[in-house]
Amino acid sequence: MGSVPRPAISERRTRGFLPLASDPSIEKDSPMKLSNKVAIVTGASSGIGAGIARAFGAEGAVVIVNYNSSKSGADAVVASIETAGGSAFAVQADMSKSADVTRLFDRVIVDHGKVDVLVNNAGVAVFEMVADLTEDAFHKQFNVNVLGYFLATREAVKHFGDAGGSIVNISSILSTHPSAGASVYSATKAAVDNMTYGLARELGPRKIRVNAIMPGYTNTPATDGNFGGDIGVRLLAETPLGRVGEPEDIAPTAVFLASDDSHWVSGESIRVTGGARGL
Repeated sequence: MGSVPRPAISERRTRGFLPLASDPSIEKDSPMKLSNKVAIVTGASSGIGAGIARAFGAEGAVVIVNYNSSKSGADAVVASIETAGGSAFAVQADMSKSADVTRLFDRVIVDHGKVDVLVNNAGVAVFEMVADLTEDAFHKQFNVNVLGYFLATREAVKHFGDAGGSIVNISSILSTHPSAGASVYSATKAAVDNMTYGLARELGPRKIRVNAIMPGYTNTPATDGNFGGDIGVRLLAETPLGRVGEPEDIAPTAVFLASDDSHWVSGESIRVTGGARGL
């Protein structure tokens, strides 16, 4: 089964969808929203993370494109940001390992002197029925999706300055509407939602805002082939805006939460789903 075809940019504009940040026909008349900010985006070598990284670069941030295994993917994201006039650097780290996370942040501080924004996006999804799911798959999902977010947040708060900072956690629509075969993955994302609110309360006095984005069904390399056939038909029926999402549909919300435009927003889990609630 193939992924749902993506509308052309011109069609997306005609139908009222958000344009890509990299669309050369879109002129920027307003100041960049993330100028002078240093942002770390974990798991940014493809998919939603890559889309967020590119959007951050287009809005003036210095973007740290974290990757675990796909150096070529991260390098391609960096190249696309630089080609568009932005600034980006790829840094390898396994976000489930404390030593790697510390090394990542130490590198950013040495090279750039500060951190303003952290996007916790690196994740693992294993969709299996409970009878078939292994303990290793269980622990891998919690280690990356929950422990990884905790480790990165713990390190980020050490380096945010007096002006505070913004943490954006990538959750999922499945955190509140789990589907068959996704019980453990959904549980990790429910943990992210709860951690988001708890950290917002804890870190608010330090001017650190913590929010989550709950993407709906989104075309990424990780989901390629999952939205065809009967499943695709059901997804479209449950999505009022009539299509599966793209990483570029998620990125503007991340830009908003990373920017000063959201200075009074914290502790929120925001659905970005095209109106879908679940399947």
